[in-house]
Amino acid sequence: MPLVIRMPYGAGVKALELHSESTEALFCHIPGLKVVVPSTPFDAKGLLIASIRSDDPVIFLEPKKLYRAGRQDIPESDYEIPLGTAKIVREGEGLTIFCWGAMVPQAQAAADAVEKDGIFPEIIDLRTLSPLDHETIIQSVQNTGRALIVHEAPKTGGLGAEIVALISERALLNLEAPVLRITGQDIVVPLPKNEDYYYPSPERIVRGIKKSMEF
Repeated sequence: MPLVIRMPYGAGVKALELHSESTEALFCHIPGLKVVVPSTPFDAKGLLIASIRSDDPVIFLEPKKLYRAGRQDIPESDYEIPLGTAKIVREGEGLTIFCWGAMVPQAQAAADAVEKDGIFPEIIDLRTLSPLDHETIIQSVQNTGRALIVHEAPKTGGLGAEIVALISERALLNLEAPVLRITGQDIVVPLPKNEDYYYPSPERIVRGIKKSMEF
């Protein structure tokens, strides 16, 4: 069924109640659906073209926080980014941060902050959440030995748990520390006044990085 459904999602813009949920795990649990989350204008165009040309139904989640977060030159020509392929945003060592959507710039800010401490994490933007790019995930963990997963959806039942299970099944002996998750809280996204307490910030990610590196 070649159908693409685009929808804004996520927090970070202080919207009204029940407008900021991250629903990717719900859709990833439905067999046959592809779930895509871009983090840059370049990726958004390439992933959307690939989604439209796919013979399968695609849920195309667009992070509201990124709509006006920045600008980027993109080719006017036709190009595709294959679904199911993650992107290494920043090469590094000692730890891998797995993230997607609006969490990519949060992870980049955290990585910038820990460089002064001699920590240079690798950052991987998963881009397609179903199907996951298993090979890139496992290869990165085998290279770095540590993993930190960042997503804004609640922790319980979130997609991060599936990634933890994948790493445990295929790269357990490569780990030098437990896989950690920095996520939203297990509550409904609060009203604007308290949203910052819910949202994964660079500071929370930095604490997660240091906890993993000090294990």
